[in-house]
Amino acid sequence: MLKPPQTPAPDRSESAAPAAVSACPLPTVTQRRDFQRANRAPRVSTPAFVLQMSPTAPEGPARVGFTCSKKVGNAVARNRAKRRLREIARMRLPLRALPGHDYIFIGRRDETAARPMHQMLADLDRALDTLHGRKG
Repeated sequence: MLKPPQTPAPDRSESAAPAAVSACPLPTVTQRRDFQRANRAPRVSTPAFVLQMSPTAPEGPARVGFTCSKKVGNAVARNRAKRRLREIARMRLPLRALPGHDYIFIGRRDETAARPMHQMLADLDRALDTLHGRKG
């Protein structure tokens, strides 16, 4: 009986895929009370999402949170919307977020998952300018 040729096992230390964690370098908001505090804070509505900004401790880092209600769709649609929101946050917030503030993204039905990314990035830039008090 013939044996199949043995291939060496790949070295997992160098080529291992990264762990399945958020690629956003900012800490995330996880506590319900933080989401509720942000709900009372200033907000900007865009076609694809709503952005809320809530001040926290001045010396603390900027944090980011994401939420999509069941109105956005089933679990697949909500997860897709949140992935897209995480991506635009990863691209812009590390450069533009103010320290000591929480940024909460709220997904919108049909728009968050369908709007082109370049338009979502432009929406985020305008929303941040408005929340930070810049004319734009």
